[in-house]
Amino acid sequence: MDKTTPHGEALWYAVSTRSRQENVAASMLAGLGIRYFHPLITEVHRWSDRKKTVSRPLFPCYLFVHIARSCETQLRVLKVPGIVNFVGSAHGPTAIPEAEIDSVRAVLSSGIDCVPHPFFQAGDRVRVVRGALAGIEGTLLRAGTKAQLVLSIDMIQRSVSVTVSEHDVEPILSGSTRRLNADQSTASA
Repeated sequence: MDKTTPHGEALWYAVSTRSRQENVAASMLAGLGIRYFHPLITEVHRWSDRKKTVSRPLFPCYLFVHIARSCETQLRVLKVPGIVNFVGSAHGPTAIPEAEIDSVRAVLSSGIDCVPHPFFQAGDRVRVVRGALAGIEGTLLRAGTKAQLVLSIDMIQRSVSVTVSEHDVEPILSGSTRRLNADQSTASA
């Protein structure tokens, strides 16, 4: 059992899937009554003679399951066609914070265009303070005159980005940054 999981509590876990098997695995999980999250984005594909709207996985080769971690439940998930393994460490699957799943759900349900983004850990942590994404936290990037808010699922090292106004975000100060700022203001007084 991982250190953050009280016995029997259902938490989110990432599972890897075979290439292009996310839909098959998701429908099988639904049939088994296992709660899952399969984030999809819609794209328009253009050919010389037509256009077609298609849905594709936001995080290819990954699904998220909401289960109480037990050997029996893990085995039920692993027996699903298309699922390869749980994402975690040598000690077993590692839970994903619910806030990370909720952030991705909020972006997808807002209707704002988002695209997969390369995973990274560096950058300014920000919180959106107004608009459809108010309360969402992520990493702010600047690409020319546009600002991108990057939301990451650390466990699977995947991210998604969405365009935001820099006026709609505020920095999130870590504990050490707050102490440093307080020390600087005390020293200058």
